[in-house]
Amino acid sequence: MNEADHGGALDTDEREALCLYVDQALTECGVDVAAVTARHCLRRYQLTDKWRKW
Repeated sequence: MNEADHGGALDTDEREALCLYVDQALTECGVDVAAVTARHCLRRYQLTDKWRKW
């Protein structure tokens, strides 16, 4: 999305809100985000880092 808009589609606050939304959606669907990240030796908010090229 940001590539199509040359990096200006989402600002930092919107990115953080989107990450929080994804975290909450996973939790509501029964995913234990803390356990998933711990199994991969990551902190909770590092789960999406490899896809965060915004």
